[in-house]
Amino acid sequence: MDTNKELNYRLFIQIEEGFERTEIRSEFSRYDDIKNGDVEKVRANFAYIRAHYYEGKGQLSDSPLRNVQYHFAIGTGIIARTCIDGGMAHNIAYTLSDIYIRRCDRCQRPEAVIDLTGEMMLDFAARMREVRKASSISLHVRRTVDYIYRNLGTHLTLKMAAEHEGLDPSYLSRLFAREMNMPFKAYILRAKISTAQNILLFSDHPLAKIAAALGFSSQSAFSAAFRRQTGMTPTQYRSSAAAVHMRLSDGPES
Repeated sequence: MDTNKELNYRLFIQIEEGFERTEIRSEFSRYDDIKNGDVEKVRANFAYIRAHYYEGKGQLSDSPLRNVQYHFAIGTGIIARTCIDGGMAHNIAYTLSDIYIRRCDRCQRPEAVIDLTGEMMLDFAARMREVRKASSISLHVRRTVDYIYRNLGTHLTLKMAAEHEGLDPSYLSRLFAREMNMPFKAYILRAKISTAQNILLFSDHPLAKIAAALGFSSQSAFSAAFRRQTGMTPTQYRSSAAAVHMRLSDGPES
């Protein structure tokens, strides 16, 4: 299909309207801020983006909602690839991108998509900050963290992790606490609760099933540990998180 006629027409209209696209170096410097894990700069960038969101952006759809959704999907894809280049695991980056694009697809107003843009940018930036921190963490501790996440459903002990790494348990305990800023056992609990939060948010699995999957002895033990970590019961967390996402999807009242 020959697009020259339409291309020339659109270029003419842009000249007539004084439309100027965002300069590519400026756009990619913002992606670099995310890649570098500079959360504060990303937050400041988004404050500017929010105030000037439509400036320099082409029209991708006649529908205002689909227009911002298409821009969101493009930007999220670029950010995911930029973060992979910065050291984020490709499966993490692409899956996170998929999660946000699916959230965007559920938005019902352009304002909700714009809000989600800021959340997505800050999430990637915060994760990249952790990726950069992890580069200074020893191989033994990095592998132990991976081992913990692969075995969240078991009764994992320091002795088991140390044997997996071929280390003395006392040495691994000191090394892990120094580099992760918390004891081995506390990290396991935090990992389990963090995983539980995602399951509660993105599924309707019953609490008993979540508790069993994460290696808790009972639903009551899971609920008590969850409340100590988050200040809410699992049921309260699921309800409050669902309410927040509903508001984001609906956008602000006009």
